[in-house]
Amino acid sequence: MAPQRLPDRERFPEAESNPVRKVTDAPVSTFSIDVDTASYAFVRSELTHGRMPRSQAVRPEELINYFDYAYAVPGDTEIPFSTSVSVIETPWNANTRLLQIGLQGYSVPLDQLPPQNLVFLIDTSGSMSAPNKLPLLQQAFRLLLSSLRPEDRVAIVTYAGQAGLLLEPTRVDDRKTIVRALNALHSGGSTAGHAGLQGAYAIAEEMKEDGGDARVILATDGDFNVGLSGPDDLKRYISDQRQKGISLSVLGFGRGNYNDTLMQTLAQNGNGVAAYIDTLAEARKVLVDQVVSSIVTIAQDVKIQVEFNPATITEYRLIGYETRALKREDFNNDKVDAGDIGAGHTVTALYEITPVGSPAVRLDDLRYGPATPEALPAAAGEFADELAFVKLRYKLPGENQSHLITTPVTGDTAGIPEGEALFAASVAGFGQLLQGADYLGDWSVGDAEKLAAANLGDDPHGYRAEYLSLLRLAAFAEH
Repeated sequence: MAPQRLPDRERFPEAESNPVRKVTDAPVSTFSIDVDTASYAFVRSELTHGRMPRSQAVRPEELINYFDYAYAVPGDTEIPFSTSVSVIETPWNANTRLLQIGLQGYSVPLDQLPPQNLVFLIDTSGSMSAPNKLPLLQQAFRLLLSSLRPEDRVAIVTYAGQAGLLLEPTRVDDRKTIVRALNALHSGGSTAGHAGLQGAYAIAEEMKEDGGDARVILATDGDFNVGLSGPDDLKRYISDQRQKGISLSVLGFGRGNYNDTLMQTLAQNGNGVAAYIDTLAEARKVLVDQVVSSIVTIAQDVKIQVEFNPATITEYRLIGYETRALKREDFNNDKVDAGDIGAGHTVTALYEITPVGSPAVRLDDLRYGPATPEALPAAAGEFADELAFVKLRYKLPGENQSHLITTPVTGDTAGIPEGEALFAASVAGFGQLLQGADYLGDWSVGDAEKLAAANLGDDPHGYRAEYLSLLRLAAFAEH
């Protein structure tokens, strides 16, 4: 008997996959970085229950960014992250190449940070009653408490029908009081999400005035059905609060009416991360193993812009990041919001690029278009050996003016260990297969599994081994 699919009330962002672009027509690609991992955990939840995820739920960049890739560690905290670049042969097409761009944020021990003020904003509406919702949420926040220091403070705001302050700001060394409040949570009523946000931000602002950093952590199945609920209205509200220096992260729970679209809107505009908590192990990953990167920002408004050299590259395609696309002019505009990097975070982006002269070219030259690559001046100039030029902009926390990092890419660029690049390629290929992309020919889930198995590398937490299990489940679910 086939696994039963839950009621189809779930919502995901609508975004078409990035197309192949001709370098002579559009030489520049610009996007905001993304450190969210919600899509990977959601895909895992589907596969472990014997279901193939719907294509809209799959964001390849979030699958790729679920893993670390042994990038070089920054040597100076004045520059918050290192930049690594590598070019390898594309596993699913020997006539193209994969350009991998990797950022590695510097790590900060928790004991070196100022006091952390966290407001748990908890959805206690009737839809949260399932075991994989409120009960798992309570366990997750108890795990987070074990990661915090005695001097950090926690407040709890709940919402269901109307919002309420369940726990005044309380130091973590009074753990019994906090745990008692968490244990008292129960579900019931509708979902007054906006009222809850207002109450949480008000408490966070008061806590911030007493010193230290402040962050709201929203835990919900994503259903805001009372009060201000339109995505555009919520986006404006969250953006206004962000200007006050209070970040918002979102943890999604459960199935049935999961609103991924709303979660992405909240986290992206709140300068926070979006994660999907489907198991207690995932809660440990996000709230224990990665607690500092989840609550401490080291670089804000991080944007990537890649200019491809038409003398050496004829076509390119960015894998993922569809919901993070920016206009070319946004790159130099410091007023345009972009993604943030937490302490210790890694960020990875992959382009499939087609060299000039490759038989893999998909797009014909325009009859009245720009000059052919062979006729371009750069072919004989000082940049003749470059494939692309990578530019990154970022702001240090609290600053209004961005900083620029540039990195030229040549054919022999190899700043990322080959095994790490190949593992990332496996994940990127798997994400595209789940989306139903038509760029991979007859490359299969089995090929993704072989590539990953041969390049597992260092796997201290077992995340890569778990990925192999998901590939096997996907191969089985396909049949």
